[in-house]
Amino acid sequence: MLSTGLPQMSVPKLERPGPLRERVYEALLELITTRALHPGQHLVESELAGHLGVSRQPVREALQRLNTEGWVDLRPAQGAFVHEPTEGEADQLLTVRTLLEAEAARLAALNAGEEGVEALFAIVEEGRTAVAADDVARAVALNAAFHAKVMELAGNAVLAELAAQVDRRVRWYYTPVARLRGGTSWSEHSDLAFAIKEGDAERAGRLMREHTERTRRSYRHRNES
Repeated sequence: MLSTGLPQMSVPKLERPGPLRERVYEALLELITTRALHPGQHLVESELAGHLGVSRQPVREALQRLNTEGWVDLRPAQGAFVHEPTEGEADQLLTVRTLLEAEAARLAALNAGEEGVEALFAIVEEGRTAVAADDVARAVALNAAFHAKVMELAGNAVLAELAAQVDRRVRWYYTPVARLRGGTSWSEHSDLAFAIKEGDAERAGRLMREHTERTRRSYRHRNES
């Protein structure tokens, strides 16, 4: 068993064409975001390189970049470790997310067309299927897709750019509470989709604010029995 804790064959070999440094960075960031590499985990360059089918140099460069961005902690004489977010970090980011997404939902209700609304409902059905199958990874991905679609329907490029900056960290924090939120989260998504369909901007904004606040509270209390 590798000390990185990744299941054998869980990480595909990277394709050689293209900027390898960037591809290694994206692969490691995805593994961290999905918690395949969990907070506090020791990251061994040689083992990560073996998983990804590359030399240690692009892995080292990716870890340095991830350290700069706050995803990895480089500790003198110890090595690299996945960053362990503090409660304060998570609370602050999820609070900002609430503000951004409530406004996006309000704007989506004013701007969304029939095709966009249908896409929202399609994601909701897929999400419910993932929850029923206890497919947490799929549920997390679909949750991100739903919120991204709402942001797209809002039609505000600046708002979308700001949301994109926090999207991956939101996924990082949502993963450990996805099973806890379960079907309730998708019922809330459905209510929100109906509000957008009906063009009720005030209700859509309120529902999104309540929805994201519930996720924030779930994260804060995730370890309580």
